[in-house]
Amino acid sequence: MEANTAREIPTGPEWEYEPKWDGFRCLAFRDGARVHIMSKSGQPLARYFPDIEEALLSLEAKKFVLDGELIVAQERTLSFDALLQRIHPAESRIRKLAKETPATLLVFDLLVNEHGKDLTQRALDDRRRELERFAKKFFTKQDRMRLSPRTRDFDLAKAWFKRMAGPLDGIMAKRVDRAYASGERNAMLKIKNLRTADCVVGGLRYGTKDRLVGSLLLGLYDDAGLLNHVGFTSGLPAAEKPALTKRLESLIEPPGFTGAAPGGPSRWSTERSGEWEPVAPKLVVEVQYDHFSGDRFRHGTKLLRWRPEKRPRDCKISQVRRESESPLTLLD
Repeated sequence: MEANTAREIPTGPEWEYEPKWDGFRCLAFRDGARVHIMSKSGQPLARYFPDIEEALLSLEAKKFVLDGELIVAQERTLSFDALLQRIHPAESRIRKLAKETPATLLVFDLLVNEHGKDLTQRALDDRRRELERFAKKFFTKQDRMRLSPRTRDFDLAKAWFKRMAGPLDGIMAKRVDRAYASGERNAMLKIKNLRTADCVVGGLRYGTKDRLVGSLLLGLYDDAGLLNHVGFTSGLPAAEKPALTKRLESLIEPPGFTGAAPGGPSRWSTERSGEWEPVAPKLVVEVQYDHFSGDRFRHGTKLLRWRPEKRPRDCKISQVRRESESPLTLLD
């Protein structure tokens, strides 16, 4: 079952609320000695998470299907970068990381119970009661599987959203009266905690079809005064690109970034998409983003406006490293 995106948390007796964890969504299947962990896109994950496979096999329940989120926690916060490191081709590396940065499966739905009964046609409220019974009976003897919390209290959901901005990816709102509808988006909403930051334009990339600007490379200053590359923004209005390209080209000047700079082509990019031009740090833009981790924006950002009144040197990394409560407190 998938989710639509919403800007506001819905309210009403038909909704319950859950944390939107920053991890990998997955389904976990067990049938006797066989375990299968599948990503949302249908890719097998068990070989990358032997610690979770072992935890699933350790349960006294011999048959079930669970819906949940794989996370990795470090120092009481979620680390998506550490989670990504688990997707590695070398089995020896995976085994090493499973010990150093063990994963946790946070479970929020039970689709088949230990008796092999399909629960997907039941309303979420019924499935949740079954899940809580299942977790109480089978999860207590190990710590790699946890029950993800939920609430029917709208004010509490808003408090989660506010207190844990950043480490928590947002809030999920689910209809308690709906069955589990695979592939559909009519019973679940995701509300992301969108924030803004002022960033320096430290470089540009041209579009793939012409010599017009395709994206702006963004930078923030660290405590040592170095400008580090933290991501990009694109979606520039086509009508503005010729004038903007001319303006940016007049500012092309090495090095652009004095700290961490954009890398070259990766296995996911072409040679052309890895090319970039350095720009003198004189322009500031305000962008909207959903997540910042590993010293960069997780996804592309949305350009909101230019900030000609803002000094580039005032665009510091502290903007995106706001202190907030660890979402792991929800599991205590």
